[in-house]
Amino acid sequence: MLTSNSTLSSEALMELENQYGAHNYHPLPVVLARGRGVYVWDVEGKRYYDFLSAYSAVNQGHCHPRIIDALVEQARELTLTSRAFYNDGLGLYEEYLTRYFGFEKVLPMNTGAEAVETAVKIVRKWGYEKKGIPAGEAKIIVCGQNFHGRTISIISFSSDPNAKGQFGPYTPGFQSVPYNDLAALQAVLDQEPEKIAGFLVEPIQGEAGVYVPDDNFIPAAAALCRERNILFVADEIQTGIGRTGALLRICGDCTCAGHCEQQATYTRPDVLILGKAISGGVYPVSAVLADNTIMEVIRPGQHGSTFGGNPLACAVAMAALEVVRDEKLTQNARQLGNRFRERMQELVDRFPQVLSKVRGKGLLNAVVINDTPDSKTAWNMCVSLAEAGLLAKPTHGNIIRFAPPLVITEDQLEECCDIIAGVVEQFAAN
Repeated sequence: MLTSNSTLSSEALMELENQYGAHNYHPLPVVLARGRGVYVWDVEGKRYYDFLSAYSAVNQGHCHPRIIDALVEQARELTLTSRAFYNDGLGLYEEYLTRYFGFEKVLPMNTGAEAVETAVKIVRKWGYEKKGIPAGEAKIIVCGQNFHGRTISIISFSSDPNAKGQFGPYTPGFQSVPYNDLAALQAVLDQEPEKIAGFLVEPIQGEAGVYVPDDNFIPAAAALCRERNILFVADEIQTGIGRTGALLRICGDCTCAGHCEQQATYTRPDVLILGKAISGGVYPVSAVLADNTIMEVIRPGQHGSTFGGNPLACAVAMAALEVVRDEKLTQNARQLGNRFRERMQELVDRFPQVLSKVRGKGLLNAVVINDTPDSKTAWNMCVSLAEAGLLAKPTHGNIIRFAPPLVITEDQLEECCDIIAGVVEQFAAN
C-alpha cells in the first residue's frame, strides 16, 4: 500500500525528477515519503534506518513531535514579517541562542552557505575596521578538501574540481593550507599576518570523508590565530549540535551536557557558524555568533535576509535545541558512537579486503572502502545496504559516511551494525 499522498510508484517519481529537475544530485534509487525518529519509509511502504540524517540536519530524529508542535503553533500566528519590523519571537530567540552557546551576539540566517557567506563578510569588515587591513587586501585562510557550501565565493576556495570547475571567475582573497598541518598553517600566517583577517576551518571535515584532525590541531590553530590578531572561525554546521558527542566539536572530548565554555577542553572560536540541526531538519535556520567587538562592524543596511530571524524559524530552533538538551542527545551520541566504531573496527579487522579504516567522533563516522576512489564499490555497497533496510551515502568515491539521528537507541544501533556486517560479509564473499 502506498504511504505518500501520491499514487505514483518510486520509478515514476524518479522519472519525474529526471525529466523536470536539474541533475545536480545523484541520489540513491529510493523515494522517501515519511519519516519518524530514526526511520524513513518509501512510497511503497518499505522501512529504512536513516544513517545520513540529511547530512546531520536531523539530529533530533525525523518529525520530532516537540519541534513539529512548535512549528504548527507558530505557523498559526505569524510566519514572516521581514526585518523591516520587530517581531515578538526574534529577541527571545537571540537571547536563548547566545546564552546557549556563550556568545554576546547572533546574526540569524537561513542556510549553511548563507551563514558562511555572512561570516566571511563579518571577518573581512572586522579586518578593515578593527585590525586596520588596507582596503581590498584582506585575506582569509582556509583548508584544503574543505566543504563550506556551494555559492560562488565559497567554491572559490574549494579544492573539489567537481564543485568548482567551470564556474569562474572566482572570488579572490582566500588562501588554502593543508588540513591538519600546523606547520603549513603557521608558515602562511607568518607571511603577511597584518593582512590576514581570519582562519576558517571545519573541526572535522565531514564531506571530505569524516576526516578527524589530530587532537591538538584545533586548539593550536586557534592559539596561532590569537597570537597574530587573526579571527578563528569555526564552521560547525555539520559537526555541531551534539553530533560528535559534544555540543560543539570545538569542545573537544568533554563530557559536559552543554555550555562547554565552562570546560577546560573548550576552544572558543571568535566566530561560530551553525546550521542544519539547529532546527532539527524541520525548517531552514542558520546563525553566526560572535561577541560585540566583532559583530558591531555590521550596521543597518549592510547585511540582511528577508527570511532570516523570522518568527517561524525562531520557534522551531528553540524547540530543536531544547530537545537536544532535555533528551541528552549529546551524551547518547558520545556513548553510541564509541560502540559503533568498535563494531566497525571488528569488521575492518575481519575483512581487510573490503574495509581499510573506520574513523569519526560521536555519531559522525565513516568507513573507508579498500578500493580506489573512482571505483563503484562504495556505491554498490550503499545500494545493498538500502536493500537490507539501511540508508547511507558514499563520499569521495570510496568512503561511506554513517550518521544516524542522535535519538537512536542501543538496540537499534546494534541491529544496524548487524545489517552493515551482513553487507560487508556479502562483498567479502564475492
